[in-house]
Amino acid sequence: MNQAVDQVPIGKLPALGVVPERMHAWVIRSERHGAPAHAFRKELVEVPTPGPGEVLVNVMAAGINYNGIWAASGKPVSVLGIHKHPFHIAGSDASGVVWKTGPGVTKCKVGDEVVLHCNMTCGECGVCNGSDPMMCEDQKIWGFETPYGSFAQFTLAQSQQVLPKPKELTWEAAASYGLVCFTAYRMLANRAKVQPGENVLIWGASGGLGCFAVQITKLLGANPIAVVSSKRKGELAMDLGAIGYIDRSEFSGLAFRPNETREETATRLEQTKRFGRAIWEVIGEKKSPDVVFEHVGQETFPTSVFLAGRMGRIVICGATTGYQLSFDVRHLWMRQKMIVGSHFAHAGECERANGLIRRGRIRPVLTDLYPYEGIPDAHQAMAENRHTGTLACLVGAPHAGLRTLEETLAVASADPRASTVRREVVLASKN
Repeated sequence: MNQAVDQVPIGKLPALGVVPERMHAWVIRSERHGAPAHAFRKELVEVPTPGPGEVLVNVMAAGINYNGIWAASGKPVSVLGIHKHPFHIAGSDASGVVWKTGPGVTKCKVGDEVVLHCNMTCGECGVCNGSDPMMCEDQKIWGFETPYGSFAQFTLAQSQQVLPKPKELTWEAAASYGLVCFTAYRMLANRAKVQPGENVLIWGASGGLGCFAVQITKLLGANPIAVVSSKRKGELAMDLGAIGYIDRSEFSGLAFRPNETREETATRLEQTKRFGRAIWEVIGEKKSPDVVFEHVGQETFPTSVFLAGRMGRIVICGATTGYQLSFDVRHLWMRQKMIVGSHFAHAGECERANGLIRRGRIRPVLTDLYPYEGIPDAHQAMAENRHTGTLACLVGAPHAGLRTLEETLAVASADPRASTVRREVVLASKN
């Protein structure tokens, strides 16, 4: 192949190390903020050049996360106002191949099969080198607070973000777990400091974060109690190691709503107490959770604070239903509970959690796979909570089921119908 390449079609790969001038990407621009179907648009953009300590990764598959929905909506703030780039390519999970390295990179080389964690730091300050890098003033989430995420043929990352891809996993499975797995690991092992024998209440236990929270809680020797919205989702949580599940759809009026009436508040408190009794039934004794795993926010937080046991911890990493949290603080101070904030994970935690995946101690739960063309649809499904486990999409991989660069190159170069094959395989996997 000629070294001067303008662009490569989706589903095809250039020769190893050959970087085209432009790449296909799903792009968000400020004038299109809104629902994913409106905000995401396919464009051809210039391929970025890796600088010192950076790598260019040829993306084989990408994971779908809620921050893509936030980036699309432009709420509560526009990410374009954060990184000041004229466009935004979302996506904070990727599997792929190192295609080019910038000056000074020694951790990896061209041709390495990798997954990327999404924490970016300066790497030079005191906390980066002697404490917790998540304290770094320059800490950012790649693909959210930076312009070049994973929903493109190539992505730009720091070399410290590179982790070895688990060899037995397909590109799509390897792309599906990083953000949620590493976030759950830090929340439970580091921030909440879950101890053996403790009871951990996990909201959204069948979703991406929740699936890993259940598994990691079990691995830490504690008891995961799953909160789900259907029997089917409860069965998934049980399969992952939950000691029991509670179907929140059976508790009408449990969710907090801003400006609720006195009657609505009374109903919510009644349902909260009933929910607490359901927890006792799962545990097998009149005992409250030691830890509550929170990421839902506004709708569930008052319940989380109320239900956590004395000296309990509510660990929170997000707020998908709203950021303004209202709760009766008496239940916090009088029973000496703690609210613990947690945000993704640093490189060391990512490496440890990735090691658990590589050794088969925990596993990704990839339940839906989308083609490149379906990236907006995948985000819409997540926004509407129509999913379980994790979601991923193919980008550079010609079709599902591929695991290595060697077999991917063979398929991409041999099959002129690559894009058609990919659509057929993905659609079949969803039925």
